[in-house]
Amino acid sequence: MKVTVVGAGNVGATCANVLAHRDFLQEVVLLDIKEGTAEGKALDTWQQAPIDYYSTKVTGVTNDYTKTANSDVVVITSGLPRKPGMSRDDLISTNANIVKSVTENVTKYSPDAIIIVVSNPLDVMTYCAYLTAKKDSSKVFGMAGILDTARYRAFLADEIGCSPKDIQAILMGGHGDTMVPLPRYTTVAGIPVTELVAADKLEAIIQRTKVGGGEIVNLLGTSAWYAPGAAAAQMVEAIVKDEKRIFPVCAWLTGEYGLKDIYLGVPVVLGKTGIEKIIELDLNGEEKALLETSAKHVKEVMDVLDNMKTPA
Repeated sequence: MKVTVVGAGNVGATCANVLAHRDFLQEVVLLDIKEGTAEGKALDTWQQAPIDYYSTKVTGVTNDYTKTANSDVVVITSGLPRKPGMSRDDLISTNANIVKSVTENVTKYSPDAIIIVVSNPLDVMTYCAYLTAKKDSSKVFGMAGILDTARYRAFLADEIGCSPKDIQAILMGGHGDTMVPLPRYTTVAGIPVTELVAADKLEAIIQRTKVGGGEIVNLLGTSAWYAPGAAAAQMVEAIVKDEKRIFPVCAWLTGEYGLKDIYLGVPVVLGKTGIEKIIELDLNGEEKALLETSAKHVKEVMDVLDNMKTPA
């Protein structure tokens, strides 16, 4: 099995490194437009193999998409990172052009590949890749919910004083400040989180989760990379191993949750064909209202992309 990661920045390089460590692929191709960057990071990761005991070969290339041919999965991380004071929406024009170009190139050499988009603004860049790839939406989707739920679970683990391994959670909506964490579907070793965390503390954690990306941007001066890279790698593993994992994923909705023609974070089953099923939760009135607000925000940015005519 072969996986390509486009973009050898912090997120892409981390994704490739995590995939190599998981040791279930024959090859990971890391591609970047900057001369030597992908080659150097790939070589560094390969030299790590004897130390951390894995066999997956990581190959770095500069803008040569022929080396990505016949990839089973392609992860797109290309684009400008967020800077302090910059919203995800500010990135749309530049990154849409980048994602369009990358998608055209990867589909040329790997027409059957499943595409996972990580570039921001996530929901809209996934939409851009979908329009460009011209393939079934079950094979073009975005990584957001796994990262967002990971942040939510990590904050809860700190508050409760337990291992994050024991926390299960689901989160829906757009990747940004309008995301919808769902405490009603959050458990700690099977125990409802509301029995372990006071309502005010839980609300504070939810609010921190919503701006979790911005918190790291303010600390580092750029976007996070360890958790996003690992989240994308987890999606790849679920697909390649046909694990049927249930993850929150940015998926194309065709009427689910009363929403249509929009990319939005929802729980899905991930397997070898990509999104094998979208799971519809029985949301209550408050949860539905929050999801609809998030969808409205995402649709507004999708409309910006449509009006730009970028993916035409």
